[in-house]
Amino acid sequence: MTITSNRLSIFVDGNNMFYAQQKNGWFFDPRRVLEYFAHEQPETTLINAFWYTGLKDQQDQRGFRDALISLGYTVRTKILKEYYDDSSGRYSQKANLDIEIVVDMFNTVDQYDRVVLFSGDGDFERAIELLRSKNTHITVVSTEGMIARELRNATDRYIDLNDLRGKIEKAEASQC
Repeated sequence: MTITSNRLSIFVDGNNMFYAQQKNGWFFDPRRVLEYFAHEQPETTLINAFWYTGLKDQQDQRGFRDALISLGYTVRTKILKEYYDDSSGRYSQKANLDIEIVVDMFNTVDQYDRVVLFSGDGDFERAIELLRSKNTHITVVSTEGMIARELRNATDRYIDLNDLRGKIEKAEASQC
């Protein structure tokens, strides 16, 4: 008898998803994300969920981070760094949490069979290829115009964020 396991881990690139949601004009509820993916397939066991975000300072987004933790997310943060773009003459801020996401993916790889990655960042292409070689099923959630072609091609399944809107959208009165 073959036992098929359906252990799931969720990784949310918070800054990438903030811009994707802003582009789409609606925001998702982190609680509904967990509920949806934990029940999307029969006998799914949600093993863990990680949320990565850049902060202006240590107190930035404190209430939101506390809410995520109370929902069961492991929250990883980094202070934003400012970068100057010579070509545009503009400053931008980035946290660069990609390596933390990849480290957590590989550090917990023996705990799950499926991954849902909320990001459109092409930097994850190689990590996704390596996880797939370990028989891990990878779903990437992003939005058109913000998903790198390399990432979309490397994944087992791509879901456009807008296709999930009715299932994961934040209600106006929701706290996070």
